[in-house]
Amino acid sequence: MPDPSAPLESTVAIPESLRKQLEEFRRDLWRVKVLEAIIAGLIGLLASFLLVFVLDRFWTTPGWARLVILISGTSLFAIFAPFWLHRWVWRHRRETQLARLIARRYPGLGDRLLGVIELQGQTGNEDSLSPRLRAAAMEAVAAEAGRRKLRDALPPQRYRRWGWIAMVLVIATGAVLVIAPRAGWNAFQRWAMPLSDTDRYTFTVLDHPPKSLAVPFGESFEVILHLAESSERKPAVADARYGLQPMISAKLDHHAYRFSFPGQQEPGTVVFRVGDVKHLLRVEPVQRPSIMSTTVQVTPPAYLQIPTSESDLSSGTISVVEGSRLKFILKSNRALAAATYGPTVASGSQDSGKFQSESGSLSLKGDASTTPEFTIGKVPFEIPFEWTDQLGLSGAEGFKLRVDALQDVAPTAYLQGIDRQKVMLPEETVDFEVLTEDDFGVKACGLEWQGEFTKPAPGSPAKGEMLLAKGAPTNRRLSKTASFSPAAFGISPQKISLRAFVEDYYPERGRVYSEPVTIYVLTREEHAQLLKSQFDRTISGLEDLARKELGNYEENQRLDRQDGSKLQEEENHKRIETQEQAEAENTRRMKELTETMEKLFKDSTRNGEIDKETMKKMAEAMKLMQELSSKDMPDVQQKLQDAGDASNTEEKTKQDMQEAVEQQKKVVEKMQEAVEKGSDASKNLEAGTFVSRLKKAASEQDGIARSLIDRFSEVLGEAKPDLDPADSRSLDLAVQQQLSTASDVRWIREDLENYFARTEKPVFKEIADAMNETQIDMGLEEVRSRLVANYSFRATEGAKKWSDQLTAWAKKLDDEIKKDQGGGGGDGAGGSSEDEDFEFMLRVMKMVQQEQDLRARTRTLEQLKRSLEVEKEPTQP
Repeated sequence: MPDPSAPLESTVAIPESLRKQLEEFRRDLWRVKVLEAIIAGLIGLLASFLLVFVLDRFWTTPGWARLVILISGTSLFAIFAPFWLHRWVWRHRRETQLARLIARRYPGLGDRLLGVIELQGQTGNEDSLSPRLRAAAMEAVAAEAGRRKLRDALPPQRYRRWGWIAMVLVIATGAVLVIAPRAGWNAFQRWAMPLSDTDRYTFTVLDHPPKSLAVPFGESFEVILHLAESSERKPAVADARYGLQPMISAKLDHHAYRFSFPGQQEPGTVVFRVGDVKHLLRVEPVQRPSIMSTTVQVTPPAYLQIPTSESDLSSGTISVVEGSRLKFILKSNRALAAATYGPTVASGSQDSGKFQSESGSLSLKGDASTTPEFTIGKVPFEIPFEWTDQLGLSGAEGFKLRVDALQDVAPTAYLQGIDRQKVMLPEETVDFEVLTEDDFGVKACGLEWQGEFTKPAPGSPAKGEMLLAKGAPTNRRLSKTASFSPAAFGISPQKISLRAFVEDYYPERGRVYSEPVTIYVLTREEHAQLLKSQFDRTISGLEDLARKELGNYEENQRLDRQDGSKLQEEENHKRIETQEQAEAENTRRMKELTETMEKLFKDSTRNGEIDKETMKKMAEAMKLMQELSSKDMPDVQQKLQDAGDASNTEEKTKQDMQEAVEQQKKVVEKMQEAVEKGSDASKNLEAGTFVSRLKKAASEQDGIARSLIDRFSEVLGEAKPDLDPADSRSLDLAVQQQLSTASDVRWIREDLENYFARTEKPVFKEIADAMNETQIDMGLEEVRSRLVANYSFRATEGAKKWSDQLTAWAKKLDDEIKKDQGGGGGDGAGGSSEDEDFEFMLRVMKMVQQEQDLRARTRTLEQLKRSLEVEKEPTQP
C-alpha cells in the first residue's frame, strides 16, 4: 500500500476552451493543406495534359518528351502531395507542433502556449508544483488565446489561387474535349501512354502519305499528297522544302496538293507543312532501271528443220521467216517489280488491217524478264515495252523491238565460169561452177539439160539431169564444180539448153532453175566453118593493125629526119611521146590477136578436118605474131621511150630514134609477112570449107530423109491437117530445114564461082558447073514442095538423091585439094623434112588434146557416178 506520509502527485489539464481552439486550428490547417495538395496534383495532371495537347498542335511530340511531361505532371500527386501532407499534416498533429506553428505568427502567445502544454505534461506533489498555480497560468494563457484568432496563425494559404488555376485548367480541358474531342482524346492517349505508337491527331489528315520515295536521278519529279476524307481542315495552300532549297507551295486541287521539284542528285528530306501536319519524306535519287541486254529465242517453222537458236538483239531489230516463234529475254540492271509489253503495232505493210495486236505481262525472275511466245505472220510489227523496278521507278520511254517478217523466198541458182552461149564439139568438155543460195538452207542442187534439133535428125533430142549435191538446213550456200561433155552423155550435134536447179525445204515449191546456157554442139563441118569465120576476122584485124603500124613507121621516119637538137624541142618531144603511146597500143592489140590465133590453132587441131598445109600456114603466121607481140614491138616501144627521155643528150636522142626506126621497119615487114601467110591459110581454109559445107548440106539432106523414114508409119497416106501435132511440127521443121539447105547450096555455088575467079583452080569451076547442070536448086525446091504437101515417100527419095550427089562433089573436091597440097611441098629434101616435122608436131598436139578430152570426159563420168550415189543418200535433217 502507498505510504500515507508521502506527498501526493497531481496533473493539470489545459483548459477545455484552449483545447478546442487548438483542435480547430489543427483542423483548419489540415483542411487547407490537404486541399492544396489535391489542387496541386490536379494542376500537374491538367497542365501536363494540356501541354501535350498544345505541343501536338505544332509538332509530333516525341515519346520521351511526353514521358517527361507525364512524370512532371503526376509528380505533384505522387511526390509533392505526400511531401506536402507529411509536412503540414503529419508534422502538425500534436499540440506542441501546433504551438510552434502559432509562434511563427504570434511569438509570445506561441511560447506561452508551448509552456502551458509542457505544464500539462508535468507531474509532481503539491510542494514542488502547485496545481492551483498551473491551472491559473493555463487559464491566463487560454484567456489570452481566446482573445486571439488562431486562424490568422495559419501558414500562407494558396488553395484559392491554386484553385483558380485548377479551375482555368479544368475549363480549358473541358473546352478542348468539347471543341475538339478527337484531338483531346488523342492527346490524352498520347499523354497517358507516352511510349505507345499512337499517332498524333491533326485537324488536317493526309491519306497515306509516303515516307520514302525513290526519284529519277537528275530529273524533275512530282509528289502528290492527298487529303483524307476524314480531314477536318482543308488548307488552301501547302508548303514543302527539300533540304535547304527554297520553299515550294502547292494549292489544293481536287483534295490533293501537287508539288513539282527540280532534278536532284543527292539524297535529302522533304518537309511538308499542310495545316497542322508536318510530314517528312525521305527522297533518294536513283538512276532509272534500264535494259542492259536483249536476247531473242527463235524457233523457225518445223519444215525448215532448224533447231531453236538464241542470239543477242543489240540492234533492236530482228528479221525472221514467217511462221517462226519468238521469245524475248530482257536483262535489266536491277530486279523489276513489273514489266509489260504491247500493244504491238503493225508497221509499213499493206496487210496491216489483218494484224492482231497483242499485249501482256512479262514473267520476272531476278533481273531477267521473259515474254510469252510470239508467232510471226506476214506483217512486220513493233513491240513497245514498259517496266517498273521495286523502287517504283519506271524505265525510259520509247524502248521498242522491231520484228520484220521475211518470206521464205525461192532459192537462186547460177552457172558461173561459162558463157551464156557456147560452141563446142561433142568430145569437148566445158568446166564451170554451180552456185546455189537460199536464205534458209539448200536442200539439193544439180544440172538439167534439154536438147533441140536445129535440123531434122533421127531420134529424140537429148534430155537429162544430174544431181550434184544434197545440202542441209544450215547450208545457205552450196557450190559445186561441174563438167559437161556431150560425148560423155551420148549427145549428138544439136542445140542444148543447160541450166542448174536448186531445191529448198519449203513445202511443194519444187525446183528453181538458173538462167539457161545455150550450147551448140557442132559437127566437124560446122565447126570448120566457124573456125573459118573467126580466122577471117583475126586476119582482118591483123591487116588493120599492119596499116596502123605502117602509119606509125612513116611518122617515125619524119621524126628521124630531124637533128638531135630539134628532136629535143618540146613539140617533137610530144610527138615522140604520142608515137610511143601508139606503139604501146599496137603492142597490146597484137597480144590480143596472138592469143586469139593460138586458140584458133588449138581448135583447128581438135577439129581434125583441116588439112596439114592450112595448119602449117596458120602456125607460121602465129609464130610471126608471137615474135612481134613478145619482143619486136616492145623493143620499138622501148626505143621510142628512150628517145623521148628529156635527160638525153642530142646525140643519144638521135641514136635512139634511128634505132627505133630501123627496128620498126623490120616489124612492118614481119607483120606483112604474117598477113600474107595468114591470107594463104585463109584461102586454104576457105577451100577446105567448101568440102565441109558440101558435107554439111549432104548430112542435112540425109537427116531429112532419115527423119521421114522414122515417121513413115505415122505420116504416110495422111493429109497434112489430119496429122498428129507432134508429127505436123516435125514436118514443118523439115520444111524449114530444106529451105535453109537450099539457100546454103546456092551460096556454095556462088562462092565456088568467086573462088575460081580468084584462084583459077579448075576443080572449083567443074563443081560449080555441075551444080548448074544438075539444076540442084530446083531439085531442092521440089523436095520442099513435096514436104509441104506431105508427100513423104517422094520427098525422102529426093532428099536421099541430093544427099548422095552433094557427098560425091565433096569427095571430088577433097581429093583434088589433097592432091594439090601433096604436090606443092617442093622437091627438096629440106622441105620434105620440115613437112614431116610439122606433121609430127600436129600429131603430138592432137594426141595431147585427145588425152585431155579423154580425161575431161572421164571426170564428167565420175561426176555422173557420184550423182547416182548422192541420190541414194538420205536427205540431211
